[in-house]
Amino acid sequence: MSLKSLQTTTQEPIILKAVGLPNVNSGPDFFNAQLSIGTQMWAGNVEIHVKSSDWYVHHHETDDAYDNVILHVVWEHDMDIYRKDNTPIPTLELKSYVFPHTFKNYTTLLNQKQSWIPCESNIKEVDGFTVAHWLERLYLERLEVKYKAIETQLLESKHNWEAVLFWQLAKNFGLKVNGEAFLSIAKSMDFSVIRKSQHDVHQLEALFFGQAGLLDIEAQDIYSSELKSTYKFLKHKFSLLRDGVLPVQFFRLRPPNFPTIRLAQLAGLYSRIPKLFSSIIEAQSLNELYTIFEGATSAFWNTHYTFEKTSKSSSKTLTKAFMNLIIINTIIPIKFAFNLFNRHSNQDDVVAIIQNIPMEHNSVVDKFHSLYAFGKTALESQALIQLKQNYCSKNKCLQCAIGSALLNRNS
Repeated sequence: MSLKSLQTTTQEPIILKAVGLPNVNSGPDFFNAQLSIGTQMWAGNVEIHVKSSDWYVHHHETDDAYDNVILHVVWEHDMDIYRKDNTPIPTLELKSYVFPHTFKNYTTLLNQKQSWIPCESNIKEVDGFTVAHWLERLYLERLEVKYKAIETQLLESKHNWEAVLFWQLAKNFGLKVNGEAFLSIAKSMDFSVIRKSQHDVHQLEALFFGQAGLLDIEAQDIYSSELKSTYKFLKHKFSLLRDGVLPVQFFRLRPPNFPTIRLAQLAGLYSRIPKLFSSIIEAQSLNELYTIFEGATSAFWNTHYTFEKTSKSSSKTLTKAFMNLIIINTIIPIKFAFNLFNRHSNQDDVVAIIQNIPMEHNSVVDKFHSLYAFGKTALESQALIQLKQNYCSKNKCLQCAIGSALLNRNS
């Protein structure tokens, strides 16, 4: 379909200047479009229907909101239509501009109601070059969505990148179960408190556990007693409050994911790396990032998962899988956002890092891989999540490169 050869049903040429703004409320489908019909320039609204007669089915001829419609776009023109004052509305019929095989492919795609995704039965027909480039674009699109959330936090923190990093790390250290609770803990104190305390892991642990309410217990050992005492001092010194802090959960979590362990690991990270934000921004490779996140918790946690019970001794270092999770969901979005905010358009370093992380495994990614031989890096798995959530589940095949390739095949 060529936008340069459009004509009304009365053979007047249409030249599109501006498509206007989509209307999500009642009224015409597009506002403030600009186009010329014949020799006349028009500015107004555009209405879209399957058939011209739908104009009357929906009673637009009696609705003042449709008086300013300058073009009626339909699939099939089955009758002329008129405004309230009986003036005819120019009509663009799309049927004559679309190849029959394209329409057939489209209806086939959209009629796959029982499929997991519309193109489930023929996605294998799409060439690898198209798929690879589309997945890279989807991954960047996913990062752009995350950038908006980071941008909101930047405004909230008065453009304090270190504070935003701390909030993002805290939320992701909490995983799905405790993410919001950890974020509320992080936001319950100004980041300057972290900066003033990070020379001493004991102080950071006291702050994190205290604000989480995990020190509201009877001390059973010297370590717990010292933490309670330190927290009491810091709470008074920094005028800390716990209003709005959500309770952490232990239920149905494996011991390595207990909030006590994850908060201890977060405290250890900040005590080891004084300038964490700068270190992360300057890191150019995955191995450099791994080095930043390597390190143990304080000794108490080698023999504990909770304050109350002693366990078999084991170092509570971050696993490679958990590091990957943090890098995918926190570090790369922060690096991408920092580049974008500072108008550094080159994101090659971000893409290079994600391409060196192995593919994630979940129900969405594994199902996609049963349908097509996708790549095996975290870039592909993140892109596939974006594809499923924002295209396949919403039947947005026309906006999808895979869907477009299938629509245009002539077979």
